[in-house]
Amino acid sequence: MAKPLIIVESPTKIKTLTKYIGKDYNVAASAGHIRDLPVKNLGIDVEDNFKAEYVNITNKAKVIATLKKIAKGADEVYLAPDPDREGEAIAFHIMDILKKKGRVFHRVLIHELTKKGITEALENQLIPDADKYDAQQARRKLDRLVGYQISPLLWQKVQRGLSAGRVQSVTVKIICDREREIRIFDPEEYWTITADLLAQDPPAFNAALVKINDKKAKVTNEKQAKDILADLENASFVVDQIKKKTIKRNPQPPFITSKLQQDAINRLRFSAKKTMVVAQQLYEGVNIGTDGPEGLITYMRTDSIRIAPEAANEALELIARDYGKEYALDQPRVFKNKNKVQDAHEAIRPTSVFNTPQKIASFLNEDQFKLYDLIWKRFVASQMTQSQIDQKSIMIKAADAYIFSVSGSTVRFPGFMALYTTDEKTTDKDIQALPMVEEGTQLETKKITPLQHFTKPPPRFSEASLVKELEKNGIGRPSTYASILSVIRDKGYVDLEKRYFIPSELGFIVNDLLVASFPTLLDISFTAQMENNLDDVESGKLNEVELLTAFYDGFKKTLDDASENMISVKGVGVPTGIQCPLCGKDVNIKIGKNGHFLACTGYPECSFTSNYTRDERGVISIVEKFEDDTPVKDCPKCKKPMIQKEGRFGLFLACTGYPECKHTESVGGENSGKDTGVKCFEPGCEGTIVEKKSKRGKVFYGCSKYPDCGFASWDKPVDKRCPECGSVFLVEKENKREGKFLKCPNKECKHKEKMIQDTKPEDTKSEDTKSEDTTSE
Repeated sequence: MAKPLIIVESPTKIKTLTKYIGKDYNVAASAGHIRDLPVKNLGIDVEDNFKAEYVNITNKAKVIATLKKIAKGADEVYLAPDPDREGEAIAFHIMDILKKKGRVFHRVLIHELTKKGITEALENQLIPDADKYDAQQARRKLDRLVGYQISPLLWQKVQRGLSAGRVQSVTVKIICDREREIRIFDPEEYWTITADLLAQDPPAFNAALVKINDKKAKVTNEKQAKDILADLENASFVVDQIKKKTIKRNPQPPFITSKLQQDAINRLRFSAKKTMVVAQQLYEGVNIGTDGPEGLITYMRTDSIRIAPEAANEALELIARDYGKEYALDQPRVFKNKNKVQDAHEAIRPTSVFNTPQKIASFLNEDQFKLYDLIWKRFVASQMTQSQIDQKSIMIKAADAYIFSVSGSTVRFPGFMALYTTDEKTTDKDIQALPMVEEGTQLETKKITPLQHFTKPPPRFSEASLVKELEKNGIGRPSTYASILSVIRDKGYVDLEKRYFIPSELGFIVNDLLVASFPTLLDISFTAQMENNLDDVESGKLNEVELLTAFYDGFKKTLDDASENMISVKGVGVPTGIQCPLCGKDVNIKIGKNGHFLACTGYPECSFTSNYTRDERGVISIVEKFEDDTPVKDCPKCKKPMIQKEGRFGLFLACTGYPECKHTESVGGENSGKDTGVKCFEPGCEGTIVEKKSKRGKVFYGCSKYPDCGFASWDKPVDKRCPECGSVFLVEKENKREGKFLKCPNKECKHKEKMIQDTKPEDTKSEDTKSEDTTSE
């Protein structure tokens, strides 16, 4: 008789499971989903209660065959994909493929890949959860209905290859809305006035003006500031009031997925995608010298802050042992979830706090160690005592009407802050040491300083702040954030510049079209409510078909209307309010196969087209075309002179024999940029090295004589000979450990030297393997 079969989601879990239960069970993996909706059609019958047409995924034929072979003879199959909605769907599809008379299926939820976690899961086997499966199905169908019906509309109206998504498009809208807030922002002037003061005993300190005539100080111009300085010129500064208090601060709960992503982005400079990849490795198991891999953290896709009592007690034991009894609580600190649906999993925590980061550091790579250290410290700190902070505020009166204030704080007892601090922005400069003074003490005035400031616009979203915004508004779920952030970049809707999201021109165009045609779908509150509805399906409060019907009735009407009335950027274009310099008619933005451009609405009578730019306010300006009738070279095809022109895609050489000869050549390569001033290193070439961009937007360096000269380098060349191998140039490089340096481009030569001038590092893109359902070519 064959052993019972356990089927997990990821192949990397097989070794961990086999280590503990390999004698009693066979273990196999589905490698993710094995069935899905068809790629080439909608796959949902909206007339028959939204019945889905599931097909085996093409590249999973071998996996399915293997599962059937291993399951042969097994009367019991334990379905152990990840303990979430996606895992439930995988379990149901495996069950459908392997169903057989007399075969029994059990659902097991392995929250941690340790001997204890695996044993408990097998002992507490469940029936596959139909409500959770329905919730996953509802989300999948919603995403398919939106993506597969709006995306072709964008192909028709804008350009092929675009996509729309139920959550993706709302995320782009949030970024576009913020950018427009920044563009219309008008800075307001204000002034701060500070006084450098000294008591009888040091240290000196700095106090800020906070009140004028018992009202909040508001200094809006230089004249006001000068008038205040005149009043204070000979004024006495006297301590008016001293306030002291001790505040007690509690630690934050252990990580949920979104908070882990935010902290890893801010503290470790990980992307959301990288955070989830590394967390998956820690969850699935690492060999830490215990005769095989062992799961180091609990399941990393969770909205729950609940922790198991035994895990909390284990943490208290370690805290008392390693930090002292004064840092350990008498009873575990309990964190409660607001939403019962979220309570299926624990928070993200180490599977054993006794696997301290230092103890297992040698078994982890750098990224694994950093993330594990963060998770471990956050969890252990959550069970430590409160921190106690003494705060002291001194109010200082001057010239009767003016109140200055200064505050300082000292840590009376660090508590959990000995392990994990929550305020990363606080620096030594923010915490002033204050002298011992009493009320009525007169202070010496060293200097009074007025400073002009201007209010700043709201900041652009970073990965961390965007995840926080999505979480705050209930958009998507933590397990989808990484994929959302990847998709909107991959589709070209946003760029990540200096770690902040900026909408592209394409992003603005698509967003505006979708907002105009699908206002409800792109409404933040509607999207958040849909997430709540999906939770209700999982908890059995709402029927899947009822949810889909209510959504689709309104969506179909809007879709039909958009098909007729959505502006065609290919045809009519997007109005700009600019008049054509040739004929005076309106100029619109259009999109062709190579990008966006301005075109006169008087076409074909007027053929005016142009590139355009936007200033910081978003105002469009026409880019004047460049044309030089000076012959540059002879055409290689017809031998007539070639002259330099400028088209939609930059400068190019055109044969004067047009239209009989249509030969053209690029000038300095596609998307050529600024000249570096460095001569080309190819023998006999008279060109210079210019900065260029590839079709994907990545900067590289090439010869201005391209295509006659093919010199190109991803790294910026420097006109300096290598002292070791004689290479005629070096290249600029940068990494975290060494900073900026020069390196020989010869792979066999290891020469490096410190670089004097700074260069700007290039942003790297992140990708994600899981994304919501959209279509593309």
